[in-house]
Amino acid sequence: MGKRKVGALEKVDADLPNLQNKIRRDPVSYKEDFVKQYGQYESHREIFLQAPASTTDAGIVSLRDLVDFISHVADCYPETTAHFPEELMQMLTLHHKELETELREKIVGSLVLLRRKDIIDSPTLLRALFPILTSTPSKSLRTLLFQKILSDLRTSNAKTTNHRLNRTIQTVLYDLLTSDRSSPQGLWAVKLTRELWKRQIWTDTKAVEIMKEASLADNEKVVIGGVRFFLGGDKEREEMDDESSDDEAVDLGKLKHQLGINKKTKKKARIMENAMAVVKKKERRKKQPHPLNFSAFHLLHDPQGFAETLFMKHLQNTKSKLNLEQKLQVLQLVSRLVGLHKLTVLSLYSYFLKYLTPRQPSVTSFLASLAQATHPLVPPDILEPLVQKIANEFVSEAAASEVASAGLNAIREICVRQPLAMNDTLLQDLVMYRKSKDKGVMMAAKGLLGLYREVGADMLKKRDRGKEAAIGLRSGDRKERRFGEEEAGEIEGLDLLERWKEEERQRRRTGKGLPGEIGSERVGDDSDEQDDDGWEVEGYDSDDSGGWIDVESDAEINLSDSADDKPATKRAKLDLKPPTEDDKENKVEKAAELEKSISKLATTRILTPADLAKLQELRLEASVNKALPASQRKRAAKQQAQQSRHIDDPLTATEIEGLAALSKKASKSEKVALARDGKTDRAEHKSTQALRMEKKNSQGKSTTNREKARKKNFLMTLGKAKGKQKRSLVERGRVLKAHIERGKRGGKRGNQGQ
Repeated sequence: MGKRKVGALEKVDADLPNLQNKIRRDPVSYKEDFVKQYGQYESHREIFLQAPASTTDAGIVSLRDLVDFISHVADCYPETTAHFPEELMQMLTLHHKELETELREKIVGSLVLLRRKDIIDSPTLLRALFPILTSTPSKSLRTLLFQKILSDLRTSNAKTTNHRLNRTIQTVLYDLLTSDRSSPQGLWAVKLTRELWKRQIWTDTKAVEIMKEASLADNEKVVIGGVRFFLGGDKEREEMDDESSDDEAVDLGKLKHQLGINKKTKKKARIMENAMAVVKKKERRKKQPHPLNFSAFHLLHDPQGFAETLFMKHLQNTKSKLNLEQKLQVLQLVSRLVGLHKLTVLSLYSYFLKYLTPRQPSVTSFLASLAQATHPLVPPDILEPLVQKIANEFVSEAAASEVASAGLNAIREICVRQPLAMNDTLLQDLVMYRKSKDKGVMMAAKGLLGLYREVGADMLKKRDRGKEAAIGLRSGDRKERRFGEEEAGEIEGLDLLERWKEEERQRRRTGKGLPGEIGSERVGDDSDEQDDDGWEVEGYDSDDSGGWIDVESDAEINLSDSADDKPATKRAKLDLKPPTEDDKENKVEKAAELEKSISKLATTRILTPADLAKLQELRLEASVNKALPASQRKRAAKQQAQQSRHIDDPLTATEIEGLAALSKKASKSEKVALARDGKTDRAEHKSTQALRMEKKNSQGKSTTNREKARKKNFLMTLGKAKGKQKRSLVERGRVLKAHIERGKRGGKRGNQGQ
């Protein structure tokens, strides 16, 4: 009698992956087998719940395999597995400490799989996992849960922002921080919020409020986590965005070239399709409007109260447990808040006094924080003692050159933000250091001198004012700004953009053959309206014509001013009273006309990104004098960049120490390294042929047959060379004749003329 063959259904009991595959294909036929396996799962689970610690290894393995099997096919039998997710969550919540490691990870993975199959929703999953994340002692489980929670939130916000889920999780994190401020569990709220902020999933005020509460906590790790978020969270977000854009760079030309030459397979076609999808996604992202990613500092609800509470709780409080490095980070946050929002925290400046000594560790960070906390609304009486102490402690003949240059640089950064903090005597004393033999001290003193030539030339001696400042003082163009005085709110360089738009408009009209003069503007309106939409042309002509008239009136005003200025400077003391009333009326008229001309473009137009880019270009052209030599132009551009530093950018200790590096006596190797650092753009010298080869290799192209033959191994060419030498005269003639015929028909492939 032959051996009986075992049927497929008889082996199903011991082969769960095979049964899973068959259920996927035909759920109805295998329902009884699934119910049988589900009954085994329930019996194993009851045995485990009765004695979690004494379960055998075989029982744990069987339970783990059954959990994995049921979670994969649960969507095929929703009625039978209705209570399966709740049982898993109950088992994980109650016994996560006693569960075996692999079984615990399998239960977490099964819950995530059920979420992907939409058997449970995201809030249910996160409410089950997050309490375990904050309470479990297992480091591996905490890492796993954190990754799963973060992945689920990213998936839920992939296509559109899931506001309901985000609000739920943000409320949980906020309550976690405010319920017990001394608990270290709030650190998970900080980590999760910072990671989601970095990935631009949470960009609203609620996330900033969570980190604000973390900064005001009592636990040191939670406090520093919140403070570091404000100091570096925006930079991390920008770096993450840059990395994601760099990773998506695909050389489509190289792939097409390889696909046309190499053997065509399904795998290579699939790679090409994926590359095309990435390129199309990148193009769609370019066309999308740029997201308004506000800085965390701008999303704070009450920056004044936050800065005061932070300063009083962590810096002024003698019972604070923070060390010096942590206090310095808190101080940097407070100073950035004060400087950015122009807050008034007067007790902050007296706090700096005890740290302004050269022997203080990290003193340059304290100097940078003091400069950051300075703004035009800080009373000069409060800043003057600080500037005086920095000058006394750092800037003297007995001080080291690095110390003096750092002190002068710090004083300059303070005076950039509040020029009234300096008095005449101290300024003239500090300016004398421009004659120092040390290069760092000399450059720092010249920087201070250049600053006050712009903002307070009347405080300098006549010989130190310079030509432009002296002329400005004599003509009355440069005046000392009083405390609390603010410039009129306007977009810098808007008049340049308006003038450029008018020139472009006239150039287009001239190109169409229309008269470009102002008086003939009405004549060409009808032709313009035929070309474009009616409302666009009407708004465009009315705006630009009005703007042009305002510019013309400005020119007339400037001419009248320049004509009136000459006699006014000569007779300023003789006829002071008679022209005052007329001057007041003229000033009122000028101010009204100036306001009208400034607000014309800003209030009637929405500036597009192209307009803003052109505005930035026009600003740079206007700021740097092109008539200057190259060396002076570079220096002027550098000074302009320093003055136009964005208000959100922090002032670091490295910038305070920048000029101190010039004071050190560098060795020859250091000088050579410094010179090479400044010439990073210069590439290594290569021949033309080497550059062509490098370009070919970068494009993924191959070499010619002659180049391949040149690089061929000598022993591989030896046989062919010997064969050529042994040819007879008849064979040589036959080979030459074949070579000529092959050349006529276009080579071996005969592709001539194709």
